[in-house]
Amino acid sequence: MKEENLTRYAWLSIAAAVITISLKAGAYFVTGSVGLLSDALESIINLVAAMIALWVLKIASQPADEEHMFGHGKVEYFSSGIEGALIFVAALSIGYAAVGRLLEPQPLEQIGTGLIISLIATGVNFFVARVLLRAGQKHHSIVLEADGHHLMTDVWTSVGVVVGVGAVSFTGWLRLDPIVAILVAINILWSGWDLIKRSIQGLIDTALPKDIHEKIVAVLNNCTTPENITYHALRTRQAGTQKFISVHILVPGAWTVQQGHDFLEKIEIRLRQEIENSIVFTHLEPFEDPASYEDIELNRSKKMPERNG
Repeated sequence: MKEENLTRYAWLSIAAAVITISLKAGAYFVTGSVGLLSDALESIINLVAAMIALWVLKIASQPADEEHMFGHGKVEYFSSGIEGALIFVAALSIGYAAVGRLLEPQPLEQIGTGLIISLIATGVNFFVARVLLRAGQKHHSIVLEADGHHLMTDVWTSVGVVVGVGAVSFTGWLRLDPIVAILVAINILWSGWDLIKRSIQGLIDTALPKDIHEKIVAVLNNCTTPENITYHALRTRQAGTQKFISVHILVPGAWTVQQGHDFLEKIEIRLRQEIENSIVFTHLEPFEDPASYEDIELNRSKKMPERNG
């Protein structure tokens, strides 16, 4: 699937957010529960996050240009970082409302109706969260994964709120409602921190995950071993859905330029076939030349030793 088609998942998330905001707000007005209010506030954050995700996916799908020669994929990390920050704002808002209700408890009304409405909204979020998580994993999109994890957090939040509000109706202990809301705030703070941490890792060019790295090594070994060819200086990084792979291939110095070119083309094609959304850079070197082993350091900007002749 092409990157621009991923925006349909963002539209799905926006629609779900609008529906759940309406349902949860209705549940709050019916019951007066601060726990249900906290749930509705988080859904507002979901809507803002989904709108940001839509904007970011449209930017990320744009082709490389003169100013962004490696594409626009990294913008996805800004989106997930913003979403993490919005989750923090939601948690603080929920905590503020809950503390006020903890100090001045108020009776709840029409609890049964409110809980039914909330459960319907929870079902909508659960379905959309699963769709987004599957799409995010399939297309390696941190934006969709972030949105999916956020919605799944909202699902568990709603379940906790429903249990808490239901317990209030059975026990009559009014302070249980704001206590549940405070626990919800703490839970989503953790979710927000996880998103921010992943965004930071993406912005500082973290290497590809271990499983993908192993697939790259397997392809390189399959291509080079039968030809008694070696490789080194394998580097990887990820920018949004785009993966970058760089490697040096060492061939016999007697090979012609055409032989070396054809061999590297074969490796690049195999890697692109095996690793979805990958851009591959190969560098050809003669394995008899000692200089071929002098440029494998991570920081190649250091002055290299001068060669005689």
